[in-house]
Amino acid sequence: MTMFHGGNRALQDRYGGRAVADRIVDLVEASEISDEFRGFIESVPFFFLATAAEGTTDCSFKGGAPGFVRVTAPDTLIFPDYDGNRMYKSLGNIALNPSVGLLFMRFGAEEGEGALYLRVRINGTATIHDDHPALDSYPGAQRIVEVKVRHVYPNCPRYVPHMNLVEPSRHIPQEGEDQPIPAWKEIPPIAELL
Repeated sequence: MTMFHGGNRALQDRYGGRAVADRIVDLVEASEISDEFRGFIESVPFFFLATAAEGTTDCSFKGGAPGFVRVTAPDTLIFPDYDGNRMYKSLGNIALNPSVGLLFMRFGAEEGEGALYLRVRINGTATIHDDHPALDSYPGAQRIVEVKVRHVYPNCPRYVPHMNLVEPSRHIPQEGEDQPIPAWKEIPPIAELL
């Protein structure tokens, strides 16, 4: 399946980028997650998820303890859906249009400092599972999202800033521990609905 549609191609031709785009795809794009990509993906504590349906787009931050995203096959990964704001922006879009984009990033190393990857992008097709076999292995998860990979590729890290993780979120579910209540759930007009 091609990575580019007519809009991409029109702009590549307009700005003289088609040959470079095709060369990059030939060199780095794959339809399976390599061992190197797997190690990177499973080591990061967050990623960004892009979805779209019926003219509505959404980009969400998805976080958890390193390893919360799991590569279950060379062309498949899963991640948990934890308690959220109940708007179901990402999942609602997936229900209508399963095409998703995932962006994994590492901010703690500069390019050239031994960092194999600082950004990995995955485009694929997502499905929502209320009873996935892995659900019980994720404390606090309400469902599992599974993504079948169409394209996986590293992305230019040139503008990725060097930042360090100070501490993980205290809201990441832990086995046997109660999660703290997020402040927004204690706002009276919202709290009365929960």
